[in-house]
Amino acid sequence: MKNRRIVLASRPTGVPVPDNFSLIEQDIAPLKDGEVLTENLVFAIDPAVRGMLDEKEDSYLPAVPLGGLIPTMVLGRVIESRNPSFKPGDYARGFIGWEEHSVIPADNFAMENVHVDPSVPLTAYMGALGWSGITAYVGLERIGEMKSGDTVVVSAAAGAVGSVAGQIAKLRGCRAVGIASTDKVAEVTGLLGMDAAVDYKTAPDLSAAIREACLGKGADVYFDNVGGLILDTMMPLMADFGRIVVCGMVADYNQGRDVYAFRNLWQILVHRVTMRGFLAYEHLDMLEEAEAALTDWVKSGQLKATENVATGIESTPDAFIRLMAGQTKGKTIVRLKDDISTLADLELA
Repeated sequence: MKNRRIVLASRPTGVPVPDNFSLIEQDIAPLKDGEVLTENLVFAIDPAVRGMLDEKEDSYLPAVPLGGLIPTMVLGRVIESRNPSFKPGDYARGFIGWEEHSVIPADNFAMENVHVDPSVPLTAYMGALGWSGITAYVGLERIGEMKSGDTVVVSAAAGAVGSVAGQIAKLRGCRAVGIASTDKVAEVTGLLGMDAAVDYKTAPDLSAAIREACLGKGADVYFDNVGGLILDTMMPLMADFGRIVVCGMVADYNQGRDVYAFRNLWQILVHRVTMRGFLAYEHLDMLEEAEAALTDWVKSGQLKATENVATGIESTPDAFIRLMAGQTKGKTIVRLKDDISTLADLELA
């Protein structure tokens, strides 16, 4: 069986371009013990992958070699299994790459047998019900120690993780303040229901705008998806004993080693702030709790799963480029087939 996959043709400088990627065909190797073969249905397109395309040795995941598969979370239907935890027809989620079929080993750190609800769009299992939603939940509940009545500020508040984080904060009884670009602020307070939104691109005084949105109080929790100037701006705006949850640094992902130099780090001491980075997959003991809560909220309509969806493996590089250029809202997703939305559709196909 032939497998189409997208590999790294050249290393990007700044925002990636189409020539950085190449679509190739390869044979699929026979399965070994513990492995499953999936027909992939949905890709999650994540900004953190941009850092893996540089030749860096100081990241939490290894750099992609030239000619290497572009990594991503995939959701696929199992078509062959040598793993006792999976049988053909099951749905496997794992961290593999941009390819139409995947051989997923048992030790894949994100390997999971996903129990798909027939009434829920399959794309949701790569977004609000996938690792974006799980990341938001773990970050707020465990790392941010969020409690009812807190003021919670979220950057990239219309993005994949931020859109879920702001909604969770509201559902938990907090004041939710979103930071977003001009074309996204209306969605933050509209569809997503946050209490206030700050346009970081047009605010004449970003610090004053955020403080006003927080009703003149310091932020108890800052959920940071961007780093850079916005993180630096937030440090003096934290409440005493506030918590900064470091989830992403997208402001620097296209910058190589020319990253933002912080000026306000001393404010961590002034306000006795706890600042902690985290990786959601290191908190697997919370997985069942997070998935149950997120599923209940999505099915009840309390949590909006915002997505931008492209179709076909050929569209994957463009979807990633648009994400890294800041042109997307919600979770960026690639659906491998254009006639499948839910499990029910798949069973009819």
